[in-house]
Amino acid sequence: MITLIAIWIWNPMLYINSSDFLKTYYRYLTTEEDTTFASTMPEAVLRTEANYGAEIDKLAAQFDLSPEYLKSLIILECSGLKKVKPRYERHIYRRLVNVREKKLDRFENITYANLKDATDEALKNMARSWGPFQIMGYKCIWLDIQLKDLRGDDALYWAVKWIDLTYGDYIRKKQYKDAFHIHNTGRPYPPAGPPKTYDPKYVENGLNYMKYFSDFKKMKSAKPNYLGAL
Repeated sequence: MITLIAIWIWNPMLYINSSDFLKTYYRYLTTEEDTTFASTMPEAVLRTEANYGAEIDKLAAQFDLSPEYLKSLIILECSGLKKVKPRYERHIYRRLVNVREKKLDRFENITYANLKDATDEALKNMARSWGPFQIMGYKCIWLDIQLKDLRGDDALYWAVKWIDLTYGDYIRKKQYKDAFHIHNTGRPYPPAGPPKTYDPKYVENGLNYMKYFSDFKKMKSAKPNYLGAL
């Protein structure tokens, strides 16, 4: 902020012609946590790098997944914010209740045996999506972990492990269009017709964000002191 004010006082025209990235970086530094990605697209890339970049790079290498894909997915799901509120899905809760009450044989891989002792509050937490990847709570059963693990210090690890086990091969084959669609809908991109994602541009945006992160990575490699190298 002080730098930009000094430039403005010293030479207003220099300020106007200053690097767009410098101005973007300043806006990133002053961005509130509740700012949405839609209104701060360049900042979200920086925010995601600052909040998750180093850890995602390590996990991507560990599971042989594209870090650009994972970071773009974080932007789609939580705008790169660190404080992510869980999303409650009532229809998922009702299905879980029906399984527990033997009104439904199974929900995905979940059976009565998995839920017979679950309280209503536990089922509500299973019906919430958690963390920067917004992984549904009931996925903890398939991962054979406690739901708290999807919310704890190792939440990123378990989320990326779930992605790896569920559709990691699509990512490794660079079938990113299918991968984004699977994360949001559970199915690959349809061979014909529009996507089935809640946001028709979910997949398209994800692919575009991957390009942002690819360019960001190249710039950091070429210029170690690049302002974006947080």
